[in-house]
Amino acid sequence: MATYTLFKPQPLLFTSSSSSIGGRKKKKSVVHVSATVNASVASPANEEGRLERPRWAGETPLPRLVGTLISFKPLYSLMKLGARRVLISTAEKSNVPWREMTRQILESDVYQELETVSNPSVVYPDYYLKPFHAYDEGNLSWLAAAEAEAATISIAIRAIPTASSIDEATQAVRGTWLNTVEQHHLQYSGNSAVHDILDIGCSVGVSTRFLSDKFPSANITGLDLSPYFLAVAKYNERRKPMNKPVRWIHAKGEDTGLPSNSFDLVSLSYLFHELPAQATVNMVKEVFRLLRPGGTIAVTDNSPKSKVLQELPPVLFTLMKSTEPFLDEYYLLDLERAMREAGFVNVCSVLTDPRHRTVTGTVPL
Repeated sequence: MATYTLFKPQPLLFTSSSSSIGGRKKKKSVVHVSATVNASVASPANEEGRLERPRWAGETPLPRLVGTLISFKPLYSLMKLGARRVLISTAEKSNVPWREMTRQILESDVYQELETVSNPSVVYPDYYLKPFHAYDEGNLSWLAAAEAEAATISIAIRAIPTASSIDEATQAVRGTWLNTVEQHHLQYSGNSAVHDILDIGCSVGVSTRFLSDKFPSANITGLDLSPYFLAVAKYNERRKPMNKPVRWIHAKGEDTGLPSNSFDLVSLSYLFHELPAQATVNMVKEVFRLLRPGGTIAVTDNSPKSKVLQELPPVLFTLMKSTEPFLDEYYLLDLERAMREAGFVNVCSVLTDPRHRTVTGTVPL
């Protein structure tokens, strides 16, 4: 059994202030989901399967059959509902208070943050306007934003089902990701420090907070295409500040508008499986432009070679694909090759937990 030495972040705190929804007054409530655990966390072995990618992904008969089923709208609606129920029930059985966390956000004063983070000049690409994650509006809704943190915590639970607590699962997933990123930067950056970090696809700021805990002296920018997610991120930061104030930016990851050579580390967590392949390639090129010489790109996402993912039961992978329209493109894309073609060197891919890989690369010195 593998054992990892991990950092110790601060507990996560979820609160809701008194508010009125539908004429009903709600009292203030607090939910604690701690991310603090012992320094050593046990994890099941990170095993690769025998295939380059799961049989249910790509252009073979099985994924075509699944695609045909999903394209039938009445059946798709049932799949989408089923996928959502599975996500929520699985989370709550693992003590993730999904509905309570969602309620706290929706009944808070988060709505006032939307105008402060929205960029009215943003033009949404077509792929972002498609339904996914069982939301008809995709990430452009308050419900998706309110549920994002619970969904993110659930990623760790699914990855480490043998963990004794949410905290232990979170540490096994997030801790190994951050340690892998740090080790890559130390090895290949030419001793350059991490002063400026960009978190692309930051969602509601969960990954941003972990980066802040790992690199407490760094200036961090969180960028996302959903103003609703950014509003929740800013609201959460207002309730519990990070080590340094975060700059939240509403923009496309493939066209950020940020200055070239302005970051030492760019992180992209659980983002690329949500994108068409061309958007991913364009984003990798944009990251190369944004990083300074010796800078590090760090991608963490589903691993095509994960034994766990390759052996998913048909019902589960069908439900999953019903909420992820670009999953086949993600598994067919050679990400490491795309990174090298963009100019990155020292490209490394590590299975950092049973389901996920972390792929890192360096801008030449």
